[in-house]
Amino acid sequence: MNLTHFHLLLNHFPIIGTMIGSAIMLHGIFKKQTNIKAIGAVVVLVMALIAIPVFLTGEPAEEAVEHLQGISKSMIHDHEEAAEQALWVMEAAGIFALISLILQFKKSKIVNIFFVITLIVACLSFALMAFAGYLGGQIRHTEIANTISLTVPGALQPKAEQEAGDDD
Repeated sequence: MNLTHFHLLLNHFPIIGTMIGSAIMLHGIFKKQTNIKAIGAVVVLVMALIAIPVFLTGEPAEEAVEHLQGISKSMIHDHEEAAEQALWVMEAAGIFALISLILQFKKSKIVNIFFVITLIVACLSFALMAFAGYLGGQIRHTEIANTISLTVPGALQPKAEQEAGDDD
């Protein structure tokens, strides 16, 4: 197993995990259950930690595919830029999650404010991570690329073939 495999193996965790952690935290905020909020914050913190090796293995993954036929360097660049932005927001979410957990441990009066801030930043992080993942998926998964429309009948056929098929 090489670093490209690790990138492909781990890259889904920060996306899905942040969504799950945010949902748990939201539930805890609405139900006013401190332990549920803390579980959500721990999930977000762990996802922020997992996002680091995902990002660091991105460069070796790029090197493994950039020379392959049909790979767009501009798609790789767009994915890389989106991933970097998502990483910074994800790490901010992790820091806010850690602060929230420390404030909860210390029984601070402002802990609820930090849980809400953590939730907001984690939701933004989820959106950015999902977008980076979407762009990354388009690098090798041509079935989701925006180059053609698969929903329009005959979109895969040239117009001359479509017209010839209408005579049948």
